[in-house]
Amino acid sequence: MDEQQQHSETSRPTAPASPTPPSGAPDRPSHKHDKRDTPPGVVRSHRGRNIALIVAALAILGFVLWRWHPWGSPGGTAPGASGAHSGRPGRGGLGGMANMPQPVHVATATQGEMPVVLTALGTVTPLASVTVLPQLSGTLQDVYFKEGQMVKKGDLLAQIDPRPYQISLDNAQGTLARDEALLQTARLDLKRYQTLLSQDSIASQQVDTQASLVRQYEGTVKSDKANVDTYKLDLVYARITAPVSGRVGLRQVDPGNYVTPSLTNGIVVITQLQPISVIFTTSEDNLQQILEQTQTGAKLSVTAYDRSNTTSLEGGALETLDNQIDTTTGTVKLRAIFQNGKNLLFPNQFVNTRLLVNTIKDAVIVPTSAVLNGSMGQFVYVVKSDNTVTVQPVKVGPVDGERTSIKSGLQVGERVVIDGSDRLKEGAKITIPADKPRGASGARGASGANSAAAASGASGARVHHGKHAAQASQ
Repeated sequence: MDEQQQHSETSRPTAPASPTPPSGAPDRPSHKHDKRDTPPGVVRSHRGRNIALIVAALAILGFVLWRWHPWGSPGGTAPGASGAHSGRPGRGGLGGMANMPQPVHVATATQGEMPVVLTALGTVTPLASVTVLPQLSGTLQDVYFKEGQMVKKGDLLAQIDPRPYQISLDNAQGTLARDEALLQTARLDLKRYQTLLSQDSIASQQVDTQASLVRQYEGTVKSDKANVDTYKLDLVYARITAPVSGRVGLRQVDPGNYVTPSLTNGIVVITQLQPISVIFTTSEDNLQQILEQTQTGAKLSVTAYDRSNTTSLEGGALETLDNQIDTTTGTVKLRAIFQNGKNLLFPNQFVNTRLLVNTIKDAVIVPTSAVLNGSMGQFVYVVKSDNTVTVQPVKVGPVDGERTSIKSGLQVGERVVIDGSDRLKEGAKITIPADKPRGASGARGASGANSAAAASGASGARVHHGKHAAQASQ
């Protein structure tokens, strides 16, 4: 290349020399640099050097972005591919993450009792809800209850003006006394006539007529006594008492109003609260196992929870089942009885019910978070002795909140992964972080601890890779 440049320079004609300025003219400094005075090889050398510097800067910038930009996350494809080709675990490379032990939390399958519980939404229904109506007409004099008060059966609630019924009672009692006197006289006459008839001193027809008169007075007296009892009962009805024990609602009629038995809303409504029932439904598929227990005389336990299904309100027992299945929903109604000693169950309140149907003895129990769903069905990650995991299909039994029973596929004492399984596959290596004491900051869940361990592991992997890269460049 240098020889060609020299050959071209020698073959190029020599430029004519610039004329010499006259002796009298002053020398003028040259302010412009003639590009023709610079050799072309020097110009191209400077240009190539600049391009090389730009390319190097871009390469360094790209490497920095590739190392520290979130593109290098575990889900990235391009960084993982370059890391796989280079034979080094690049940041976020699938091959590098797969070879790294994954921090997980594990639990041991235990053996114990697993309750078979049926959950359903129920409605609190009082055993008695009575609208208190007056049974006779009159002016409402007084009301002796307070709204929301707890009353017992027979307590006085209100009083209707009893004076008209007292007057009627007095009149009926007077009529009764008169008719009783007439009956007594007729009986004496009949006895006298019967004596004269035995002496053949009177006709038998007169004796028969007197006997009929006695029976007539007896009927009258009996009717008078019924009238007396009727007016006495009216006086009882004038005192309105509680027909059942329970809680009274809002007063519907104020004192001073004229009330009648046809009153629409009544005077007040009394709702029985102790005991109280909850009506809930269950699928007809569960009917058989419920009947198997109830037909033997067993009392099935029922627990009522609040709407959030977290707080237990009251415990009771299953009382009865409905006599038919609802064909539109395929469910059957059940009634459970609760003593409701603390009045935590309120009429028409929605509650969550848990019916304990049976208890499985010696069941294999694992945390519910250990059971996963996949294309093969339900499975768990079982931890082997060499700190690797294997996929184990299982058949799940009854579930009780955070506990799940395993029918088959798992043995007591085997360890299963309960947190961090989203980064695992068949044969993956794992690490089990040591349990740290739970203080104020230790109140976080297992998922928070696992996330912190995963973040620290990823940060350590980046530092380790950076050290290897620095050593390789040196």
